Amino acid sequence: MAETKYQVDEVDQKILAYLVKNARMPFLEIARECGISGAAIHQRVRKMEEAGIIDGSRMIVMPKALGYDVCAFVGVQFAAANQYEGVVEALRQMQEVVECHFITGQFALLLKIYCRDNEHLMEVLVNTIQNIPGVMNTETFISLDQAFERQVYVKDKWLIKNKRD
Repeated sequence: MAETKYQVDEVDQKILAYLVKNARMPFLEIARECGISGAAIHQRVRKMEEAGIIDGSRMIVMPKALGYDVCAFVGVQFAAANQYEGVVEALRQMQEVVECHFITGQFALLLKIYCRDNEHLMEVLVNTIQNIPGVMNTETFISLDQAFERQVYVKDKWLIKNKRD
């Protein structure tokens, strides 16, 4: 059976825009803003989850509040191309690694890691990541400040349209 692609309409875009701004916004409040029933919001959100457009909701934990004062990005080179699965599985076991991307360019992976301080970062790099079988080399970039972070842009032409009314 052929899979049908879910078509996001203006109401879905409006729902997504509200959820991106505040994932805890009550569905009834979103329903009032969209001019439809609460049940319709539940149904649309469920369909978007099933279609893979929405992947749950998350609480954002601030790393610095927990004592993780150093954020770094680490480029990882493999000793051989077939090392991907083993290296990724070893990295998955490390609590400091919060993101792992398979990338193009001189590195095979780009990691985002949080550490308590520079000493902790050095231990993670030298005693853990660089000791994973298959890792040939790493290069580290320390983040001095995060200027901003946001979700992917949700088309909000309904906002422009409503501002003209």
